[in-house]
Amino acid sequence: MRIFIFILLFIFGALAVDRSNFKTCDQATFCKRHRNQEKKANYEVEPSSVVTNETGIEARLISPVNRLKLSIVLLQDSTLRVLIDEAGTVIRPRFQPLVALNGEPKQQKLTGADQDKDSASFVTPTGEKIVLTFKPFRIDVFIKKELIVSINSKNLLKFEHFREKGAADTDEEGFWEESFKSFQDSKPYGSSSVGVDISFLGYKFIYGIPNADTFALRSTTNSEPYRFYNLDVFEYELNNPMALYGSIPYVIAHNQHQTLSLLWLNSAETWADIHSSTADKGMLASIVDKFRPSSEVPQIDVHFISETGVIDLFLFLGPKPKDVFRQYASLTGVTPLPPQFAIAYHQCRWNYKDEADVAGVHAGFDEHDIPFDVIWLDIEYTDGKKYFTWDPTKFPTPKEMQNQLAANGRKLVTIIDPHIKKDSGYHIYKEAQDLGYFVKKSNGDDYEGHCWPGASSYLDYMNPTVRDWWASQYALDKFAGSTENLWIWNDMNEPSVFSGPETTMEKDARHYGGWEHREVHNIYGLMMHTSTHQGLLQRSNKRLRPFILTRSFFAGTQRTAAVWTGDNAAEWSHLKSTVPMLLKLSASGIPFVGADVGGFFKNPDEQLLVRWYQAGAFQPFFRAHAHIDTRRREPWLFSEQTKDAIKKAIKARYRFLPYWYTLFYEHEKTGLPIMRPVWAEFPEDENSFDEEREWLVGNALLVRPVMDPDVTQTSLYLPGLSEVWYEWDSHKSRPGPGAVYIDTPLDKIPVYQRGGTIIPVRERPRRASKLMKNDPITLYIATNYKDFANGTLYMDDGETFEYKNGDYLYWGFTFKKINEYDFAISSKNLDTNGKFDPDVWIEKIVIRGVRFYPRNIHLYYDDYTPTDLEFEHDREKHIVTIRKPGAYVSREFRIDIHT
Repeated sequence: MRIFIFILLFIFGALAVDRSNFKTCDQATFCKRHRNQEKKANYEVEPSSVVTNETGIEARLISPVNRLKLSIVLLQDSTLRVLIDEAGTVIRPRFQPLVALNGEPKQQKLTGADQDKDSASFVTPTGEKIVLTFKPFRIDVFIKKELIVSINSKNLLKFEHFREKGAADTDEEGFWEESFKSFQDSKPYGSSSVGVDISFLGYKFIYGIPNADTFALRSTTNSEPYRFYNLDVFEYELNNPMALYGSIPYVIAHNQHQTLSLLWLNSAETWADIHSSTADKGMLASIVDKFRPSSEVPQIDVHFISETGVIDLFLFLGPKPKDVFRQYASLTGVTPLPPQFAIAYHQCRWNYKDEADVAGVHAGFDEHDIPFDVIWLDIEYTDGKKYFTWDPTKFPTPKEMQNQLAANGRKLVTIIDPHIKKDSGYHIYKEAQDLGYFVKKSNGDDYEGHCWPGASSYLDYMNPTVRDWWASQYALDKFAGSTENLWIWNDMNEPSVFSGPETTMEKDARHYGGWEHREVHNIYGLMMHTSTHQGLLQRSNKRLRPFILTRSFFAGTQRTAAVWTGDNAAEWSHLKSTVPMLLKLSASGIPFVGADVGGFFKNPDEQLLVRWYQAGAFQPFFRAHAHIDTRRREPWLFSEQTKDAIKKAIKARYRFLPYWYTLFYEHEKTGLPIMRPVWAEFPEDENSFDEEREWLVGNALLVRPVMDPDVTQTSLYLPGLSEVWYEWDSHKSRPGPGAVYIDTPLDKIPVYQRGGTIIPVRERPRRASKLMKNDPITLYIATNYKDFANGTLYMDDGETFEYKNGDYLYWGFTFKKINEYDFAISSKNLDTNGKFDPDVWIEKIVIRGVRFYPRNIHLYYDDYTPTDLEFEHDREKHIVTIRKPGAYVSREFRIDIHT
């Protein structure tokens, strides 16, 4: 064990400072070949092979190298699929990660098709035209007669086919085997890489590719490409394209008029080059010049390169950001409505050392009047790093511990990682070994690597029988000491292998179905947390909504887990990076995201800690976490000023829980992200296109946290032509668009409400969200220049799937001018299928931006006699406050305001 610990320290120490432990494109020989193509394949379409059917075009591509089959299919909701695979008899099939999709994509019939000797084309029901040019092979997409996307315009299509060893044309470097440091990678069927270029015309900005870089992607012309290869990167660096814990090969192109996005569906190691130029620099100039001068048309080229698999790309045609979010969500799925505790505050560290420690933290939050919903246990709770066990000395009565938490409405989360300790006395290992459930080495033996327990084996989640078995381990009668108040954290699931190449599994390891690990690497974590989700569903007989946090992710992860940004550091730069990192994830289809508040590594000073809490309180997943070697960070361990500022931030989260919960419900229905880039709501505001200091929570709240030390005044940008914004605390109005400065003492975070919106809040924070479920609602109405505002409220029992059976309410609230002198506030049931009818009333209504003097205010229920309401009018702040209006959230009402 001492030797093993030394190895860990050596690896970690090296990774913290030495990037040479991770491959560059030149060291991944397939990437190098694609990026530096001296002799291109020059694919052409074989005209006689072209067949146009009801939903697309099929054809054969030919070159001196090989023959490929091409399929261009129109899917529902303005989505295009392009699939390229080997043609004819093949040595072995190619893997497609279809598990990332939310079922079989639905096809859409064409409205017109044409073909001549040089090309074939079709038109979509919404007017887009897709043209397949035969020689050289190219696919062009036209919208309103202008070229906006072109596939293979740079002739970079390269598709290495499987072949028998010894083929005469395959003596290139790394084709049959390659090495990295001391590791050897065998390739029994040779290199099978694929790649092609996609050009976006008319775009200066492209987004996506979740990693630790900027939100708007940068050109990689003079640097490394962006890399997609799920890795455990110890103390990851910021502002570079290196691989990190998860991979979503997805980009969004946006300009003032059109938003597009593209998913490259491939689970193997992938790289992406980004190149920015103008359209006159390439072969598309002659086409673009027909509509406008090509020298004035910006162009972004993306070159995707994958080690194996097929070319399977999906193009989402928008035209607006909300359309793209919906289209992508239709393909890969949404995050189902989480239990309400999951969107409240979580307290975590590696590690709360025993049951007394947990009880002390639990009591400390109550003593200091700070709400929290969940406490977490890291790996030390187990019996010798054996998952599904408890340390018998430190955690002898885990059920009682959970029950004590539950008595105050709180939950417990424990970590369960994929590495299974090699120990014949450990029931999980013994059973999995006997049943042959572990990943295999290339020679057929059980794969073995090192992680926290030392020697470990790794379950093969590609096997559906293994997934079912893993799910069954979460049953209450199998996971001894667990209760329905315990939820799960799947960490280290890239998979992390301390003794492996790049701290992960060898690529030539074997999975169920004969697949090599290189083919499925980036979905290993997805398969694990999906199995965990299945187990938690089964545990309650599909009664309770599961909560799972995963570190590794892929497209489709959002359907079963939340994601966090991994092992960050207590540094101001890492606090700043949370914004672009979370915006990348949110825009890439994963809405339930957050970062370790305070930083995982190192010790934050009090100012940094406060500012991090303030940012985290307005991000979807809100959890504080810290490394085992850091000092304790419970809020009451700091100065009174710091404790009070942290308390204020946490209470702000609880105040806005009705709004957060409504947004999660609406995401499930629409696919809209919860944490939104500014341009998502203001697509024509060019000043917001490179904004990564601030974001919108839903459509109504603009948040710009303080992310620099010793800052007492902060600038922020208020977007939108003819928009008005209200500073949350002071009610002060500001017009958009434009920059403003706001005082930001230590306990202040700049938050603005958008004019034209209504936000529901609860102003009685209790020690846990469950205890607030019957508390009254306050409505904050922010009027716009048209004297109009609206908003929504969703409610249910907060934890079960009964909302699927109609046990919910979804109501809308409207403020509007009804004649020259009078205004009205009204409510309406937006979904009459919802039958949830709690006794929750509206205790207060605050109207911001009042430009009138109210004489009297009346409440109307149905046709009953109006009731006079008491109100206060603050002329200086331009607000009207109606206290105890006597209205209920689940019953229609109208409040008339007479001036």
